[in-house]
Amino acid sequence: LESILLAWAPLWLIIGIIFTGPMSDKLGRKRMFYLTMSLYAIGAVGITFAYEYYLILFFLAMLLFAAGGEMNTIMVMNHEIMPNRHRSKTMFFEINFINFGGLLLAAVALSSAYASITFQRLMIGITAIFILIILAYARLKIPESIRWLEEKGDLDGAEKEVKKYFTSIEDHSTVDKKTIKLPSIPLRLAVSIVMAAANTIGFGLMTYVAGPYFFPELTATIILVASIAEFLAGLGISPFADIISRKLTLLVSFIGTVSSTAIIYFTIPYWTSNLILFWILLVILNIFTSIGYLTEDTLKGELWPTPKRGTYTAIVRFVSIGSYIPVIFLAADLSIYQYMLFNLIIWTLGLIASIIWFTKGIETGKGRSLSEIS
Repeated sequence: LESILLAWAPLWLIIGIIFTGPMSDKLGRKRMFYLTMSLYAIGAVGITFAYEYYLILFFLAMLLFAAGGEMNTIMVMNHEIMPNRHRSKTMFFEINFINFGGLLLAAVALSSAYASITFQRLMIGITAIFILIILAYARLKIPESIRWLEEKGDLDGAEKEVKKYFTSIEDHSTVDKKTIKLPSIPLRLAVSIVMAAANTIGFGLMTYVAGPYFFPELTATIILVASIAEFLAGLGISPFADIISRKLTLLVSFIGTVSSTAIIYFTIPYWTSNLILFWILLVILNIFTSIGYLTEDTLKGELWPTPKRGTYTAIVRFVSIGSYIPVIFLAADLSIYQYMLFNLIIWTLGLIASIIWFTKGIETGKGRSLSEIS
């Protein structure tokens, strides 16, 4: 049951992703938000009052389906409504608040870990209500994607959105789309999937799976420490996201995660007997993981033509997060040495993909126009 619960979250996340990605291309970005928000509300309320195991799984699936759809649409939407000079930093800041969500998750878990089941359910309900208020307010304040409306030929709708939400809009008519040679769609998909999978699996194995499998009493604390390190690292790099190279940042982050994981692997006898060393190594690893996570998540939403941006972003996220699911069950029977070695191999695959992108890919950061990239 432990492995099922660990796999349940990514399973329904990717189902939500692969459903809403193409639907957002067809029906619009903002409409998807209203659908996912409604499902989130039903799932959150249901899981608060569900007492049977199958009902918990059912409402958790609904909630996670909605969350997957939200995350994918947010990635697509941000690129399409933000000015080029702010596009990267806003994306970094938004993705970093997923790390803040992990921090909040750990705080709720620690505050209720030793309390009654009733109190745990109350904490879930309060958290869900708080989130729903924020979601409802945000939905009323954001426009539909101007780029998506234009691509669909709804120029009147695009003009209304501009007048309602913007004082001015960037002119992309002078962009010369022949100035750069875009890598093929298959190359973009392959590289972004491998980097995303490495990041998802590597982070998941250390933050969410290592605790239940090897240090059950430290699970909530591991999530808390990792989330704090990731969130603070994200706050540190986000303001500079528009002036740094996306390609170079990806390469450096994967070099850092591979190096950190290698140190963790070769020092297992030391940190298993000295938890202070374990916490230090966990923090260092998650600093690099955070930088790679923010950069790679930004990359996979900006590489595609606008009419298919939701679909291609969903494909990358579906495959990368989906690959994490069988790993959970595979890792259940590994020794701690095999477990850390496996994690090192995963990060190394991500490093290879980042090297390929560094040499064969295009620069998508430094304020580059989304029209030019896509």
